[in-house]
Parts: sequence; C-alpha cells; structure tokens
Amino acid sequence: MAHKPKTIREYLAAVGADKRAALQKLRKAIRAAAPKAEECISYQLPAFRLNGRFLVAFGAAANHCSFYPGSYPIEAHQAALKEYDTSKGTIRFRAEKPLPIALVKKLVKSRIAENVGRRKSR
Repeated sequence: MAHKPKTIREYLAAVGADKRAALQKLRKAIRAAAPKAEECISYQLPAFRLNGRFLVAFGAAANHCSFYPGSYPIEAHQAALKEYDTSKGTIRFRAEKPLPIALVKKLVKSRIAENVGRRKSR
C-alpha cells in the first residue's frame, strides 16, 4: 500500500474488488462474533480490539487474503482448518474461497476466551 490507511474503509478501498468482497465478508463475521470489539488499524492492517486488547486482524496480499486470529484459535480448530494454509498465527485463503462465516465466528470466540483467560490469570 502506497499510503498508510487510517481506517478499515480506507484499507479496503485500496484492495482489488475480489479480495475486498472476501475481506468485507470476513469483517462482517468478526463483527457478528464480537459486537463490542472496536475497529482499528494495527501494523497497517485492519484489526479489532476488545477491552483494549488486540483481538484479530485481516489483510490482503498479492496472491491471497489472510486472517490473523493468533496461534491459540488455530491450534484449537486445527481440524477445521486443514484445507487452508496456516502458520503460527495466520490463516491464508484465496479470495474466491473465503473462510466460512461459522468458522470465523468460532475462531473469534476462541480468541475472546483466550484473552478473558489471560485477564483472569493476572
């Protein structure tokens, strides 16, 4: 990206139409799973924070889209993610095959539970 986006809307406006559609679907699923989360830009990526803590992020690359729920949700839902290219905290998917909404909601809820658990253990 040539300029640094200040909002998710700005970020999405600079992405190709196919990736934008997939990322908007992802954004909507994240909002449904975490309605109290606030949108932000973190490390130049669209992201969500909940209770002041990083929750998840997403973005577009040259050949794929990515969802960044952190490592715990990916480990917890490994079987459901076997069709996708994953690494420690990232799920990569093609714009024409977006992540299923139900799976996104499970991943986000796992991340929320992880953050709540961390807060309680302090």
